[in-house]
Parts: sequence; C-alpha cells; structure tokens
Amino acid sequence: MSDAADDFRTYVEETLDALEADPGREALVHEGRRVTAGEFRDLVHRMARALRARGLGRGDTVTLLCGNLPETIAARYAANLVGCRVNHLYNKLSADVQAAIVRDVETRALIVDPRYAERAAEVTQQAPVADVLVLGTAKNGTDLLELASQQSAEPLAGIAEQDDICIIRHTGGTTGHPKGICTTFAHMNGWRGRLGEDREGQHRQLVCTTLAHAAGYLADTTLQSGGVVVLLEDFDAASALATIERERITHLFLLPPLLYQLMDHPDAAATDTSSLVSVVYGGCQASPTRIVDAVRRFGPVLMQFYGQNEAGGISVLPADEHDPDRPERLRTAGRVLEGVEVAIRDPSGRDLPTGEHGEICVRSSQIMAGYWKQPELTAEVLRDGWLHTGDVGYLDDEGYLTIVDRIKDMIVVVGGHVYTTELEDLINAHPQVRQSAVFGVRDADHMERVHAAVVRVPGADLDADGLRAWVRAERGAMYEPERVTFVDALPLTDAGKPDKKELRRRDEAAARTVS
Repeated sequence: MSDAADDFRTYVEETLDALEADPGREALVHEGRRVTAGEFRDLVHRMARALRARGLGRGDTVTLLCGNLPETIAARYAANLVGCRVNHLYNKLSADVQAAIVRDVETRALIVDPRYAERAAEVTQQAPVADVLVLGTAKNGTDLLELASQQSAEPLAGIAEQDDICIIRHTGGTTGHPKGICTTFAHMNGWRGRLGEDREGQHRQLVCTTLAHAAGYLADTTLQSGGVVVLLEDFDAASALATIERERITHLFLLPPLLYQLMDHPDAAATDTSSLVSVVYGGCQASPTRIVDAVRRFGPVLMQFYGQNEAGGISVLPADEHDPDRPERLRTAGRVLEGVEVAIRDPSGRDLPTGEHGEICVRSSQIMAGYWKQPELTAEVLRDGWLHTGDVGYLDDEGYLTIVDRIKDMIVVVGGHVYTTELEDLINAHPQVRQSAVFGVRDADHMERVHAAVVRVPGADLDADGLRAWVRAERGAMYEPERVTFVDALPLTDAGKPDKKELRRRDEAAARTVS
C-alpha cells in the first residue's frame, strides 16, 4: 500500500477536525434548536461507536430513511467513519420503490427518522433488514440516540480506504429499476468546494431541499469551512424567505423551479435578502428569462453549476457573468471546470467540431466508480475513462458549454427533433407565462407528440390556441405543442426537478379517458 493510501483521511475525519478547531461555535440550526460544533462532533463519535457495537463495519450498507435533521448528517458521518457505505432514500418515493432499493443495496441497518417510522415498517415488511435503528423513540426499532448516549465521545479513527464505496445515491426510481451511483471516499473528498465558493465572512448555508441530494454535499462543505448549516425540512418559499432574513443566510442552493417560486412569492419584495452572497442553482435546465428576473430580484449573487452524480462537477457560470443584458450567456452552463475534460460526440463516438450538437462526454477524477450491481449499464456509460452523460449539448468558440436536452427527453417528430429545453425557453419568454415543462407523449400509432404544461402569470388570459399560434410564429410548426395544459404548479420530484414522468402519466390518463 502506498504512503498516500496510508495517509488517507476521509471527508468525515476532515470535517470532524474542523469542528474540533472551534467546539463552541454554532454549527447547525434546526427549528430553533442550535447545535454547537463540539456537541455535533461528540454525537458523531458516540453514534459511530454505537454502530460498531451493533456489529456494523467496513463493507456493510447503512440506509437512511430520514428527513433534514442534524442527526441525519451525524448518522451518515458515523456510518462512514466505521467504514460503511451509506444509501439515503428519497422520502417521497413509494414504499415499493424504497423497499426495492433497500433490498438491492444489501442493507444491513436501516436508520429511521421517527417521523417516518410507519413508512419504515412498510418498507421492512417487504425488505427485512437485520437492524432498524431510530433517531429517537418509535414502536418498531431500537433508539440509536439512546445507544449513542451510552458510548464514549473520544475520537474514533476512520477505517475506510479511498477506493471503498462511500455513498450509493440513486437516480430515477419512479418507474423501472433505479440506478445506484457508487461514489468512493476519494470522490467525496474531491467534491469539496465544487458547489460553491466561500467569500469573506461567515458561511451560513440554508438547506431547504433533501439532504439525500446536492444539499448533503453542501452541508459537508459548510461544516468543513467553519460555517453554519441551517436546516428546513422541505422547500417552502415563505419559510425559506423568512429564514434567509432571520438567520442572515449567505449561501443558498436551489433547483431552478424552486428558485422561481422563491422570487415569485408575495413576501419576496418585502424580505431582506441582502445577506445573500451566493445563490447556486442547477440540477435541471434553467430559463434565461427567469434567471434575469432572479438577478434583478436578488442582485449579482447567482451562480449556475452543471454536474451529475455520475460525473461530478462539469462547468460553472459565475456570478459576474450573469448579465441581464446578455441573456444568451445565461443559456449556457458556463465554462468547463479546471481538471475536467469535455468532448462532444456523435453516436459512433466521433468528436464533433465546435458548435455541433452531440452527447456531452466527461473525463475527470470525479467520475463515479459505476452503477451498483449493473455492470452492463456501467460499461455502456463508462467507456475508456469517459462518462457519457446522456445530455445533448455543444461548445462554442469561447469555450462555453450549452446543454440542449437529455437524449431521452428529446422528441422525435416529423421533420426533425424538438429539443424540450429550447421550447421551454421560448414558452417561458412569453410575457404571460411563469414556467413550463415540455415532454413527448406517444400516440396510438407510436408517434411522439409535443405536449406542454404551462404555469401562467396570475391574471393572464392566455389560452392554448393563443400560445400555440405564438410558438408557431416564433419557431415554426414543428415546435408547436399539440397539447397545452395549464396548471397551477408543476409537479416536482423529491430533488425539486419538474416531474415529466408524472406529467406524461397525467396526459396519457386524460387521453384514455377521452377515448
């Protein structure tokens, strides 16, 4: 084993070191409860010892069914510290899908937020596990916090090696077999700082999306930098605005649909958001029109981050390039990050010249180890060290990367392809439209039809015929949606992305009802 491997320290150990440096400082805030760095560090060590006493160790899988609690982060750290790999379930998945994931990742222990105790019983009835540990008291399961209180808070050295699997993070899962993305401990160390940058002054990060997604990385980065993590259970625009003002939040991450909700909320104009220095957005395509609105609402603090759990960070459009007078720049995902290589390739694997559309392929030290127990799929997306992202895009002469669509979302119509994000950008530019989602639906003849779900500006009188005529005039008949459905709000996934699977299901159900 090399000296580098011998000296390897996990992201958990480095975070615990940062907490130890100033144990009296505030580290986490949750519903009025304020946890110091020392208290949190002690909890991690106590919990790690309790897990070890239950027989958990290197190579075991611990699955979390937990909300946004300080104890949720502590449980992940504790499990990783004793060498376990961690899988954090999305809470809004069905019990059947959660059970399939629990079974698939060979869960040794399920750690449960007491608020999800009933769901945990449903899941374990379908997928029994050896140990159910609860972050508090519940009818079924052992109180992990009580077990931890009986353990020493003395530091416990981590035993994981850099190539061990640290996190299994699932993507998809609403239909079919979810993909488990395997991230190693070395990858986790490399994620540091990718989702944002520190500036002078204390870093106060608002986490208002699930810790099972990007918010988990942000919590790690914040705690390592000596900052404070302020936790909300879920996204609610009114609560988020009130928390930004009350807690003097400096850093915030939101998926674009949630960012739109934040700035459109009636409280936004009267809320003091002057503490914000960095609002990072990403995770799905953003509308340049709406991002201009956000810059005007919150100031020059927005930063776009493009990445994937499979690929790590790919590109960034920094705050100083969010110019409302240059909306065409906002259509891009910025320039490729240092240490990352990007190639645009056709289906045969040939590199395409500047400006041509093709699949975005990425090579960097952050590429995933593979998909859990899916070697064929891993081989399909990982070829010769390059990760095939499944995103369609192009590079321009200045090195800016633009994402056009997901390959699977691209709609094949008579006469060519409709790129859903391009059509969404166009619809969102209509003065009476607040937000839209475009998706394809197959008809009885297996032809794809362009459908659009649209959220109108309050008081708008825009109708489907008017919107279709406007699209036809602006972009041509090929892009004209065959069906336009007006909705009060777009359904979102647990991560906060527009749920096009649900929209497609609704339209297909409506078509069956009519027929």
